[in-house]
Amino acid sequence: MAVKKLTWISVVTGSTLSEDLSISLAGSNIHVFTLAELKVITQNFSSTNFLGEGGFGPVHKGFIADKLRPGLEAQPVAVKLLDLDGTQGHREWLTEVIFLGQLRHPHLVKLIGYCCEDEHRLLVYEYMPRGSLENQLFRRYSVSLPWSTRMKIADYTPKLSDFGLAKDGPEGDDTHVSTRVMGTQGYAAPEYIMTGHLTAMSDVYSFGVVLLELLTGEDQWTRAVQAGSRV
Repeated sequence: MAVKKLTWISVVTGSTLSEDLSISLAGSNIHVFTLAELKVITQNFSSTNFLGEGGFGPVHKGFIADKLRPGLEAQPVAVKLLDLDGTQGHREWLTEVIFLGQLRHPHLVKLIGYCCEDEHRLLVYEYMPRGSLENQLFRRYSVSLPWSTRMKIADYTPKLSDFGLAKDGPEGDDTHVSTRVMGTQGYAAPEYIMTGHLTAMSDVYSFGVVLLELLTGEDQWTRAVQAGSRV
């Protein structure tokens, strides 16, 4: 499915952004939340609901009550708040809204809605009760997971998230797209780091690192650094 593109003039807040999003997400069933609603949903972003924090900002668990608004079912959610002093910004927030607002797949985390109010930028996702693969593999245990446990993880339905840095792939006769080098160390392909050229093979490399971690139950990047080598 082709993803519609917005001009980056829309990075300015106001009616232009709202109109562009309305056009691009027409028929997508994405909800626009107010900041006040999200404070209710997360109990004012209570520390007891804190799930974690990444490059975009902190993530809190929340619950949408069935009476919040018509057409929105009661459900637990994960609310991601843009850190205004962080490494990402409005552009990454907008990219995530556009990509996940238009794409639906069993292996993509579902974007339920967003909030764009004053300088605040938030994203509301379906809640993933088992957490991230990283947490399953590395943070809950002091030793490598048994093979049987790793195979159970492989049998789950994994879902991709964090599309703030996503790019449309090359089309037609193009072999790559050029970008500034960004991403998590250890997972980006060496040729992408050196040239800034993204290809289909760049994704194959990154998936290979994740697959290796699942098969071994070990953090390959940390292991490589400790061994003084590269994956």
